Amino acid sequence: MLSIRRLALRGLGILLLIVVALQFVRPERTNPPVDPTARIQEHVQVPADVQAILDRSCRDCHSNETRWPWYSAVAPMSFLLVHDVTEGRDELNFSEWSDYDEEIAGKQLQHICEEVRDGDMPIKGYALVHRQAKLSPQDVERLCQWTTTARATIAAHPAEQ
Repeated sequence: MLSIRRLALRGLGILLLIVVALQFVRPERTNPPVDPTARIQEHVQVPADVQAILDRSCRDCHSNETRWPWYSAVAPMSFLLVHDVTEGRDELNFSEWSDYDEEIAGKQLQHICEEVRDGDMPIKGYALVHRQAKLSPQDVERLCQWTTTARATIAAHPAEQ
């Protein structure tokens, strides 16, 4: 009968082999081309202070301009990060804002405020690793002020969206 220690070492060895094998299976880390005319800044006024918050806390998962850190090439983190970025881009993509019609753009802006106000964005794991991404109460308030203003502008001038 195997001792608990021997069983634990065998399990650890198997886990190590799996982690090593995963290094040979890499998910694709992509940054699709960015059409400057499709970016949010071309369709909605984004003040510099708001742009700084978006760049610091949102860009990596919600644009095609992801900054892939070194650990994004190491499994199993690579799988998690690629999944989070893919999901983030599917939900909201600042680089492809021109794909949103007036109604969707307004809903996206409203959703931004709701997500940050509820503390759901940025996701906890991202904010833990990227401490500068954590939003202060002032950041949240500023983002919500901006989204309210931007939604009103879109509603008042839909052809410009």
